[in-house]
Amino acid sequence: MTDHALSGQEKTGDGSPKNHLFRELSPYLQQHVYNPVDWYPWDEEAFRKAKAEDKPVFLSIGYSTCHWCHVMARESFEDRAVADLMNDAFVCIKVDREERPDIDQMYMTAAQGMTGRGGWPLTIIMTWDRKPFFAATYIPKSGRYGQAGMMELIPKVKELWKNNREELLDSAAKIVDHLRQSQGSRDSAISDSEIASINIAPSSEVSAAILDQGFMNLSAVYDPAAGGFGTAPKFPTPHNLLFLLRYGRRKLRKEPLQMVETTLQAMRRGGIYDQVGFGFHRYSTDREWSVPHFEKMLYDQALLVMAYVEAYQAGGSRDCSHDYARTAREVLEYVRRDLTSPEGGFYSAEDADSEGEEGKFYLWTAEEMRRCLDEVEMRLVIRLFDIYESGNFERGKNILRLRSSPKDAAAVLKTDEKELQSRLETIRQKLFAAREKRVRPLRDDKILTDWNGLMIAAYAKAAQAFQEPDCSNRSDYASAAKRAADFLLEKMRTSEGRLLHRYRGVPGIEAKLDDYAFLVWGLIELYEAIFDPKYLKAAIELNQMMLQHFWDERRGGLFLTPDDGEALIIRPKVFYDGAVPSGNSVAAYNLLRLSRLTGDSTLEDRANAVALASRSAAGVAAPGNAMLLAALDYAIGPSYEIVLVGRPEEEGMQKMLQGIRMRFLPGAVVMMLPAKDVEGKEGDDGGNGEEVQTDRNEIERIAKFTKNMVQLQGRATAYICSGNSCRPPVTEVEKMVDLLEKTT
Repeated sequence: MTDHALSGQEKTGDGSPKNHLFRELSPYLQQHVYNPVDWYPWDEEAFRKAKAEDKPVFLSIGYSTCHWCHVMARESFEDRAVADLMNDAFVCIKVDREERPDIDQMYMTAAQGMTGRGGWPLTIIMTWDRKPFFAATYIPKSGRYGQAGMMELIPKVKELWKNNREELLDSAAKIVDHLRQSQGSRDSAISDSEIASINIAPSSEVSAAILDQGFMNLSAVYDPAAGGFGTAPKFPTPHNLLFLLRYGRRKLRKEPLQMVETTLQAMRRGGIYDQVGFGFHRYSTDREWSVPHFEKMLYDQALLVMAYVEAYQAGGSRDCSHDYARTAREVLEYVRRDLTSPEGGFYSAEDADSEGEEGKFYLWTAEEMRRCLDEVEMRLVIRLFDIYESGNFERGKNILRLRSSPKDAAAVLKTDEKELQSRLETIRQKLFAAREKRVRPLRDDKILTDWNGLMIAAYAKAAQAFQEPDCSNRSDYASAAKRAADFLLEKMRTSEGRLLHRYRGVPGIEAKLDDYAFLVWGLIELYEAIFDPKYLKAAIELNQMMLQHFWDERRGGLFLTPDDGEALIIRPKVFYDGAVPSGNSVAAYNLLRLSRLTGDSTLEDRANAVALASRSAAGVAAPGNAMLLAALDYAIGPSYEIVLVGRPEEEGMQKMLQGIRMRFLPGAVVMMLPAKDVEGKEGDDGGNGEEVQTDRNEIERIAKFTKNMVQLQGRATAYICSGNSCRPPVTEVEKMVDLLEKTT
């Protein structure tokens, strides 16, 4: 159900009619309030009306920053002739896919099965009992190039509904049957004993072979010339890179790391990266990353920050000016500047269009640049950023994209790289100041729990990784993650502790699997960044709630919707990664980490069952399962549990943390246990004894195995376990690092 149901159309003060989307909070739905189409939100009123008037339902699914959604709206939904046909033939429903991923997932699966393709806008025509019989994406107003348009399609569907309804109903029934079968091929239930006995990650060649197969599958679609996977259009898919980083580390092979580096470097130089204002656009329309689709999504920023941070760690650099560190920090600056709400949550997206034109905000003529820069700066920009008087894009417009890395450019220009970077930053600031005077694209200011969870994880990982003194804003990263987490935990939970999905002035919409899984991921990362036990406790509570309401007791894995949620024609269960990793894959990763953090082996059993269910549905090593493969890499090991005993602020502890965080250790979990001396008394806590003891008690409740861990000789002490065995505690950073190197 929607947050606000509106019976009948309303009018503004000037008499302009508003349709039934009037009270909806979604920016996407608000964009369609004044359409002459009599849109309804997804609610019972619309389906009751369709049944009473004996009409099929026209369902249109999109999102606020979708370019082709805007095109179809301008061509058809804002056109009176098309709207009259739609209102006569259908009851029309609009859905924001970002608010209702369950509805989107269900009907996108139907569309892909019916047409072999998918995308947005998604157009579904269905019966009043929600069974689809027609699917398409963008439909033009009038037919062209062999494709029927709205003006031809609507009368045809109306005629079929009147005269050939049985055929349509039979087709709809078959489609629904196919949807239900697609939720998993296993007919028999999985018993609790089978779940407990499933072992996806023994130290055996069979399990490691799954990772090998996954690498081969990614290699088959990898583009060695331009990086990335597949051809045009090309999407970042950073979760593929997260797996490759782990696989390269496991195998000590150069090829996976080269795949990651080629991709990250090409994207950073390309037009898909906003060279002036930072942040990544949604995807590239060409294979070389040169021409972007200009919308910016929060989840891309989050996942790409994680990929650049981990690549920075894996490369062993300690310099925060390194390309990967600088890129991650720039993206985080963009999110802080343009996508952060006053409350601390993160907004969803920025549109591709402004003033009715795609990319207008981001494009430059040579003359526009000349008005901002002096002659020397302009020559440098032309040389380095592929700028032409005639334009490198269209109609004299230019997309800024670097022809080479700053390091290579400095070598060619025979100048110091840092000096070149300084000159480029001066140029960027001048262009940025000029661009800020333009009309900005629409910002979708709804706050989504799942995407915020990813952004919390990204900020927290950056706070952990950037340890050098010149990373002066690393504490700001932890603060940003903490503010967002506090906002979600305070504003986006019901009185029973259940999560909500969307906030726009007020919270609403029941949370889906991704909300729980992604927020738990962020909370785990945040705990490891600042070691406040309340975030680990919240992660454990939300994880348990997720298992309670989303777990499939018969087949294993997790449904997209809760057990007490709205009844749809199917209850979706998603294993494939899309633009974001699947909720099941992230949940498996969380379950494994929480198992190590708490010592609760039943959580690992659940992770095993997720992998089994995924294997049954699609094959674990199939393309599109990169995040699950990353989880399996963790499960196969070596993994290690690190408990640090002492105070975070003391010098010895800071050196230990630096020794851990400067390394790429994807198989590690780290806990901080406040000190108590060997007699069981509180250690020297600088006057915060009660707080220290409370934190220690909380950690001991969460992880009972820490109860007898003490600080030795009044020094920061590390307890390291790996492969179900533990090493003697150490107080020297060098010995700790040696233990970590031996267990990896």
